Amino acid sequence: MAGSLGKLIRGIAHLAPGEGLSRLCSVVTVVYLGHAYGVVILGVYALGVTIAQYLQPVIDFGLRHIGARLVAQRPELAGEIVRRVQYRRLRMAAAVLPFIAIYVLGVRLPAPMKAFLLVFSFSSALYAVSLDWAAWGKSHLHLVGFAKAIVPLSMLVFLVVGRGHSGQVLWWIAAGNIFGYLVQATVFWIWWRKHQPAGPAALEEQMAIADSLAWRRTSIMGVAWLGNLAFNTVDMLMLGLMSSPQQVGLYSAAYRILNQVLGGYYLLTQSLYPELSRQNLAERRRMLQGKILLILLGAGAAMAAVVVMVRRPLVKLLFGHQFLAASPLLLLLALAIPLDFLTSYLGNAYIAWGMEKKILLCTAIGAASNILLNLFTIPTYGALAAAVNTLISYLIFLISLAVVGRFAKELAGETQAVPELVQ
Repeated sequence: MAGSLGKLIRGIAHLAPGEGLSRLCSVVTVVYLGHAYGVVILGVYALGVTIAQYLQPVIDFGLRHIGARLVAQRPELAGEIVRRVQYRRLRMAAAVLPFIAIYVLGVRLPAPMKAFLLVFSFSSALYAVSLDWAAWGKSHLHLVGFAKAIVPLSMLVFLVVGRGHSGQVLWWIAAGNIFGYLVQATVFWIWWRKHQPAGPAALEEQMAIADSLAWRRTSIMGVAWLGNLAFNTVDMLMLGLMSSPQQVGLYSAAYRILNQVLGGYYLLTQSLYPELSRQNLAERRRMLQGKILLILLGAGAAMAAVVVMVRRPLVKLLFGHQFLAASPLLLLLALAIPLDFLTSYLGNAYIAWGMEKKILLCTAIGAASNILLNLFTIPTYGALAAAVNTLISYLIFLISLAVVGRFAKELAGETQAVPELVQ
């Protein structure tokens, strides 16, 4: 137990510096945009970032988590795993770009801002070249953390360089995005050349890898991850289509604060993933003890109370007086923090244990409830409706995770859901 705790602490320590730098750069960028350029520009930037976030699960479509799990379990076969995963990721990136273009054409923005969204989104597809998932599976968390900071740091640097050209601020950000993704990909490929296993995998092993990465397996994880993202951020995309840029900007400000508050906790869940992937049935059941879940719930409630108390001065300090209308949104979103502590922990554990179908069911329920509620309420109530609907859908998502976990065979000892590659 002490050894596992030590590994977890070391993992968090490796991830934290890079993750902290990434979040710091993102916060400085949005704070500067909010103060210097106002709600609309911040809203357009936030919409671009949200589209880029959706590109990642579509490009991976289950390959990030399953590929990292396979690399963690069979590091000697990492070369063949990387070859097959990267081929699929590049094909998915090419396939999704036309759909991004269709969405951008539908948002309620002037043509120049639509052009920025298109360039920013397309350049974010360079994520497909990165090998961050392989470094994650090999537990090289220090590299994963620092590499994650490259893109937000690059955008911030380009924003500072171009600050004298106020009319072109979005294009400087787009240029920083392109440069950041190219540098990130280069860093990981240099790392891979030094750490890839020598020699090709045997034919039998290649067939086992191909089976573990088959579409019928990874697509379940892909839809589950996409559904989880839709559950968390579909509000932003729907506001872009059904409301004004001002509403997107206000909601983005509140949600950005919430994400920074949760950032430290996500270090914990991300660091746990490689270790959870190796657990047996008895260890899995111990990770779901009521004591652990109550501690997480209490920690989330305490954090939510702090955010609620300081929400108005915090919003004003970070974004300026014109964003004070976002403080009621932050109040509502803060109430979801303890729920997120539980759903993030359970979701991460279920994925690591190979319970993709269970996660798919839960995220489908949560995302569907959020989307349906937004469809009926956003046109009338805008960002306020999106915040209320987020809280409601969190409750629905948590209930579904609890019910599914209660009856999961993977946790009852009847079967062990792991890829055939390691059976």
